Amino acid sequence: MSSIQQSNKYFSKNLYKLILTVASTSLVTVLSMTSISAQAAGLNDLFKNSSSAKSKFLPVDEAFQVVSNTKATSKGTRLSISFEITPGHYVYKDKLTLSFPKGINATPFTFNQAPVSVNDPTFGQVPVFTQRSVIATTTLTTSNGKGAKNAPIIIGWQGCATAGLCYPPEKIKTKIDIAATRR
Repeated sequence: MSSIQQSNKYFSKNLYKLILTVASTSLVTVLSMTSISAQAAGLNDLFKNSSSAKSKFLPVDEAFQVVSNTKATSKGTRLSISFEITPGHYVYKDKLTLSFPKGINATPFTFNQAPVSVNDPTFGQVPVFTQRSVIATTTLTTSNGKGAKNAPIIIGWQGCATAGLCYPPEKIKTKIDIAATRR
């Protein structure tokens, strides 16, 4: 076999490998894009933005209105988190959390309503709030009893629609002035 024939055979074999690689990569890319657009279409069906099409589920900020406020007291700063819950939705009691820097403390939450127990498809038997208006309250203090300005606080919570949608966990970032405690 001549060196030209060997070279052509080598070239043909490598060209075949290159074509096979490009074809398989293109196929994977097309399948991935189809999957992504199908997922996006599915999400669009859940939360339609078109005025002519009625959405099956409300966006999270329409299903739940969450507002926090604070009040300085002699025992620290009282933080109240108010949930306005649209009928057909609920908020998990145990998914309400606070994150804050070291040196800040929080008392356990108290609630103005009693939770009800539901058999949730994701978490099993859990306490939730289904009432229209729920307020969770805690008191924030510093470890040294001195006040703190603009302490970064993250409020975490999660809710669901009884029609079958569990919204992703939500986080609200805020800064709070924590009052000095009087002993």
